[in-house]
This record gives sequence, structure tokens and C-alpha cells, in this order.
Amino acid sequence: MAFLNKLGSLTRQSISQKGQVPVVSMLNSIRCMSSSRLFIGGLPWSTDDQTLKDAFSGFGEVTEARVIMDRETGRSRGFGYVHYDSVENASEAVSAMDGQDLGGKTVRVSFAKDRRPHYHGNRRSDN
Repeated sequence: MAFLNKLGSLTRQSISQKGQVPVVSMLNSIRCMSSSRLFIGGLPWSTDDQTLKDAFSGFGEVTEARVIMDRETGRSRGFGYVHYDSVENASEAVSAMDGQDLGGKTVRVSFAKDRRPHYHGNRRSDN
């Protein structure tokens, strides 16, 4: 359902922009929506991996839940990722949990985007 809403939104947006269809945007959305990995933002500082897993396990089997920690301080950075065993369960969790209260804070839930490789300066791999 979330996938169809996103696709419809992109289609409406493209029609309003001179009738051109943003194919790249649509393909990127489809690629992200075919993932079973979710981004969870706005987490309370007290949230740990198990608390995150418990909060999202009502929508299907959670294969991994991880709160991202700061390397230097060891404290939560306020976001994490939840992996489901299926895209359907992930989609249901997005629809149900986005904008909901978790531990006193409103969380943002969306399909996670793939990370792009980072390039640092002029480093070359063939040196």
C-alpha cells in the first residue's frame, strides 16, 4: 500500500511538471520499496536494539534491529534500522508506525535507501 501511495504521488507530481515522467525517481522509489529494511528516525536516547525490535515485531518477523551509536561517545545517535523477513511486513510497519509515539518521541519510519560509496579526495585503488 505504501508503495502504491508513493508511486501515485510521483505520477501526480510528474503530470504537474510539464507532463514529463521522472523515470529515475520512479525507479529509485521502486528499488527502495522492494527492500525489507526500514529507517527509523527520531528515536529516544534510551532506545536500545532490543527495545527497537520489540516495538516493531508486531508487524512480522524482525530479522535485525539496530540502533546506531556514536563512535566517540557510545550514545545513541537517535536513529536505527529494522530488517524484516518480507517486504509486505516492512510495508505494514511503515504504514502503522510512521508518526507514532515511541518512548515519548514521535518516530519517522520509511524505507531505507541504499548507501552510496563515499569517495575521499584523490585516492586511487590502482596505486
